[in-house]
Amino acid sequence: MNKQSKILIVDDHPLMAEATSSTLKQIDGVQIVGIAGNAKQCLELMDLHVPDIVFLDFNLPDQYGDEVAKIIKGKYPATHLVIFSGIELSHLYNHLIGLEVSAVISKESSGTLIKSLVTLLMENFTVVPVPVFHKMRVSSGNLHQTDLLDDDEVNMMTMIVQGLTNEQMADEVHMSKRTVDNYVRKIYEKLGVKSRAQAVDKFNQFKHIFDSNRR
Repeated sequence: MNKQSKILIVDDHPLMAEATSSTLKQIDGVQIVGIAGNAKQCLELMDLHVPDIVFLDFNLPDQYGDEVAKIIKGKYPATHLVIFSGIELSHLYNHLIGLEVSAVISKESSGTLIKSLVTLLMENFTVVPVPVFHKMRVSSGNLHQTDLLDDDEVNMMTMIVQGLTNEQMADEVHMSKRTVDNYVRKIYEKLGVKSRAQAVDKFNQFKHIFDSNRR
């Protein structure tokens, strides 16, 4: 490939950022234009270099990755964004695809996968995990569905965070306990969790997304 692809790495963990940089430098036709430790530095380097690909950590100290992605795509729609995260984000794929993110991969991904992904992005293609691909095929007739919690589910989770039991929640919203049990089971499925503690942890982690989805 004759064209040099410029890549920006955004990660607040210096060792991870350097390891990612070392992996990417092994790819022919790649130039690392900078490493940013937070969203502010990322946006400054975006304006300075206008990279072709950005490896963007989801949890940055000053802003969430999806919020930064929205800003970047608003100014530089041709830039490929790779959400590069140490936490599991499969339940947010529809949300991130809606922001026109090009890929979502784990920080535990092998160097081979990372290099393959960049090679594909340079050709304007991407990779999708097989389980997600299968889910996309099943859902293809209903592209507007998302895995985000709806208003009622957010209200239920808010009460769970406050420590209410299913019985107390049923009294609060004037529903039967069975109905509340069904709500909670559906919430667990959407969040990909199996316990109340896991649900609370994941809800708090992504509350900004659920809140923005309600506006």
